[in-house]
Amino acid sequence: MLDEKQVETVFERLREAMPGRTRNAKGPKGQPDAFRSCISCMLSAQSLDRNTAKAADALFALATTPEGILELDDTTIAAAIKPCGLYNNKTRSIRRFCETLLAEHGGTVPDTREGLLSLPGIGRKCADIVMSFTFGKDVIAVDTHVHRVCNRIGLTHAKTADRTAQQLEDRAPGWALADGHFWLIQFGKRVCKARAPQCETCPVSDMCEWYAAHQDETQEA
Repeated sequence: MLDEKQVETVFERLREAMPGRTRNAKGPKGQPDAFRSCISCMLSAQSLDRNTAKAADALFALATTPEGILELDDTTIAAAIKPCGLYNNKTRSIRRFCETLLAEHGGTVPDTREGLLSLPGIGRKCADIVMSFTFGKDVIAVDTHVHRVCNRIGLTHAKTADRTAQQLEDRAPGWALADGHFWLIQFGKRVCKARAPQCETCPVSDMCEWYAAHQDETQEA
């Protein structure tokens, strides 16, 4: 992996090249509170954003609190969230999440990673997204774009997004934690694309481990 100084330099360059957190940056899928943010994250698993939005809108048109969700039967929940796929499994997860949230937290979503991870259906990515967007905590949430970029460059060497998140937490400079998610995801969408990375315009190509290993192929392309 890149050493400590190189990691800091990468984040410095990304800060200069990417817009970072914008004024209209909202919580997960644009939800207004922690409860709906958590539910939306659960719905987003293996789902396109537009389908997640349809499912969330349909569900929250019926209920917006854990108590309200639990008053719905499984058939009603499943029908509402059907656009996002895996709706039977997600229905069960949502019900367990609401039951646990009421039983163990009085219906209030905890604002710590430990508390969020104790809730059924909430993994590391969802927990970090809710912490960052909803609670304003300094944490780099790792989605597929961030996972790909970090391991291409050499910021991390990890097979899973959760492991990438942990390595970033250990290796990223403290000043980069607040906006690091935005720089990395913007970089992944605009420059370090999955199938056709734009290495010729990349601000960190001279430090990138993937580029060093594929430089001849990239130049020929």
